[in-house]
Amino acid sequence: MVKRINLTGADCPVARALDVIGDWWSLLIIRDVFDDLRRFSEIQANLGIAKGMLATRLRELIARGILTTAPASDGSAYQEYVLTEKGRGLFLVIVALRQWGEEHLYRHAQPHSLLVETKTGRPVQRLVLRSAAGRSLNWGATQVRAPLKGKLDHAPGGSRPLTS
Repeated sequence: MVKRINLTGADCPVARALDVIGDWWSLLIIRDVFDDLRRFSEIQANLGIAKGMLATRLRELIARGILTTAPASDGSAYQEYVLTEKGRGLFLVIVALRQWGEEHLYRHAQPHSLLVETKTGRPVQRLVLRSAAGRSLNWGATQVRAPLKGKLDHAPGGSRPLTS
């Protein structure tokens, strides 16, 4: 088995984020909690994941500050898994993955689940990256600027590819 590489000190925010939520089981667990599955048994049944693997992933998500536990809302002796503020911050990540999957992984008119606005029942619009002035941006209109070594501000013109 390959040893896991620790990316917590990486210069790249994407690498640091993947260090916390990068495996697919973790993202599916987070998705399920967003979808109001809160109990171990509900998540396990929905994902079909082995109980030991689920327990390990849940412990890790709690340790990383993504989830916390709370007494069951029905007053039973069970505990529920609840997203923290940090965990709720992953909502747009889950939506972006959903929309990418809808666009690239389904045939035209192939049925799939749909994210809708609770109030109206209408599908949500596609996420769009916008400039500070409100212009729509794509990857060609952006760049990643690396900080100068030893400095916190960005280097003028000091860009590097997104994949660095």
